Amino acid sequence: MKFSGNKALLLGGSCDLAITLARRMIEAGLSPILTYRNEKGRKYISKNLKDCPKKYSSFYLEFGNRDSIDLLLHQTGDDIDFVVDFAQGNFESLVAAADADRVYSYFAENVSFRAEVLKKIARIMMKKKSGRFVFISSSAAKRQNPGQGFYAAAKLASEAIYKNLGLELGNHGITTVTLRPGYIDSGRGKKFIQDHVKKVIDKVPIKKALTKKEVAEAILFYLSNSATGFNATEISMDGGLTAGK
Repeated sequence: MKFSGNKALLLGGSCDLAITLARRMIEAGLSPILTYRNEKGRKYISKNLKDCPKKYSSFYLEFGNRDSIDLLLHQTGDDIDFVVDFAQGNFESLVAAADADRVYSYFAENVSFRAEVLKKIARIMMKKKSGRFVFISSSAAKRQNPGQGFYAAAKLASEAIYKNLGLELGNHGITTVTLRPGYIDSGRGKKFIQDHVKKVIDKVPIKKALTKKEVAEAILFYLSNSATGFNATEISMDGGLTAGK
């Protein structure tokens, strides 16, 4: 695959899927920049990419901390060609039982703050007249389980922001794609699958969960020159989970 650019910012870079993608990017000749929100995340990235010295970088970015945006962009030198957005806070609650303050802060961090980050990065890309965003949403945006209402709402709101970026900036060479993965054998999803394996797999027509490698390869394709025709759109990668009842 060929790419129009080299620097790839991975928001939420301490998750297993982001680290898997970073490895694949390095193999493809790209330079991933992984963000973390605390020292635990920084150490996790360092541990899992210790065999790739000087081929990646990692910087602090805490969703909800506005000062951390400018610090991040200063450290990257305003040199960003691609963004892959994995960042998402974990908040599951029944709507009628949710803490009001937690609901408010959750949307402030995962929607409003994301919009501010994207605005600043988009302006950097506009100067270069080139850029590519891939937002990692979830099949829950279309088919949620009880307790996922706030998570799904934040994903859908973020999808709308990304779609409009693609509509508004496509003529500036900046495009967006939203990927909606289903069950992934990784991170929080891995434990859920292990605890409910038959119930989960029976819902998926292909009768298996996605692997980290499969999702990372798909993301890499959507960043490539071969995928420039995909813009302002949502793509499901869930084995057919949301295709039927």
